[in-house]
Amino acid sequence: MILTDTHTHLYSEEFGQDRDAMIHRAIDAGVTRFFVPSIDSSYTQQMYDLEKQYPDNIFLMMGLHPTYVKDNYREELAHVEEQLATHKFYAVGEIGIDLYWDKTRLAEQQHAFKHQIRLAKKYGLPINIHCRDAFDEVFEVLESEKGEGLYGIFHCFTGDFEQAQKAIGYNMKLGIGGVATFKNGRIDQFLKDIPLKHIVLETDAPYLAPVPFRGKRNESAYVKLVAEKLASIYGVTVQEIATATTQNSAEVYGI
Repeated sequence: MILTDTHTHLYSEEFGQDRDAMIHRAIDAGVTRFFVPSIDSSYTQQMYDLEKQYPDNIFLMMGLHPTYVKDNYREELAHVEEQLATHKFYAVGEIGIDLYWDKTRLAEQQHAFKHQIRLAKKYGLPINIHCRDAFDEVFEVLESEKGEGLYGIFHCFTGDFEQAQKAIGYNMKLGIGGVATFKNGRIDQFLKDIPLKHIVLETDAPYLAPVPFRGKRNESAYVKLVAEKLASIYGVTVQEIATATTQNSAEVYGI
């Protein structure tokens, strides 16, 4: 069984003591493909080091995370552009809008989001969207950029059925992680009405660990727990979930 974690922060400081052991636990659990999003330039070298260490397993994205859109965000966007021009990446991400922590930089976040979508189109890459307390704002940008060349994954999807359909309408797969296992996660109530072809698995490790590890550090091996939850929701085997979601991820990322 081959599982794919379409979104995992393997370079996180929270894995500082046992990163290699954590990665090998995931591989032993059948998770052999790890897609690693960028946050800002301070993590770029660590991402390259991981890719060099695990060239058959780790695939990188490049982008500026919306909560890292600060006063120097134009310099950070220049870094993103420079890296895209000189290194192989599989997506532009994670990018988007986050109004949970700070609503004062909406204009800058919108600009960064649009700019990076256009970079993705320029390089023929998918995008990996971060959205928190900002569905309307994210959809507004996607509407302005819709059309040929816009596709990707709506990371950590936590919206309702209508928002799920809207995201799919913009050529996005839904990234489903630990939230699907939460009692109050809500998405498990309508996922069965979303065709499996629109779903990919993720952990967002070290965040959002699934039950029974909720509240603890997440790791990529736990993507199997998400697959088991989806198997129960869709009434199929875990193997079928693994096969379908890995194929879906391959369609997006090109491998």
